[in-house]
Amino acid sequence: MPLRDALMARRSLRQFSGRRFNLSDAEDRQLLADLLWAAFGPISPKRRSAPSSHNRQETDLYVLLPEGAYRYEPAENRLAPVTDRDLRAASGAQDYVGTAAAEIAFVADTAKITGKSPRGVVETIYVDTGFISQNIYLFCASEGLGTVVRAMVPKESLAQALGLSQTQEITLVQTVGWKSAE
Repeated sequence: MPLRDALMARRSLRQFSGRRFNLSDAEDRQLLADLLWAAFGPISPKRRSAPSSHNRQETDLYVLLPEGAYRYEPAENRLAPVTDRDLRAASGAQDYVGTAAAEIAFVADTAKITGKSPRGVVETIYVDTGFISQNIYLFCASEGLGTVVRAMVPKESLAQALGLSQTQEITLVQTVGWKSAE
């Protein structure tokens, strides 16, 4: 899909079908891999598909699926298991949370950001998250998937469930799935 068409098709969706990513299916695995690569995957040894302040690449993507939670490892374009618990519903209180195929948590490691004031750190991690989120929006538009980014996230409890360190901060979570019949 041309970029102009993806921009025109981009929208937030809050109703999803019950379809899940079937990790045993090669096409679903490839679609998820392509989604994560578009979000913040490597385009060269030193660059990613989304910019980050001073190329710090401080953001990790945690993918919450029915089978468990995984950390996206961009260099290998693979998912590293974090827990076998389905944490999708634990990522928010909205009625559609946990009904979509995946929840993608943006986790910034603030230890990678030096030389900034506390406010500058916060601005940096949210701006960088925004770049990644927009890539997900555009990918979903181009592939016929639905998505919505969310700030209403129980960050402390989700961080504990994911085993995050004190320097890792959840910024936002983005719901991704197949559109419902409406």
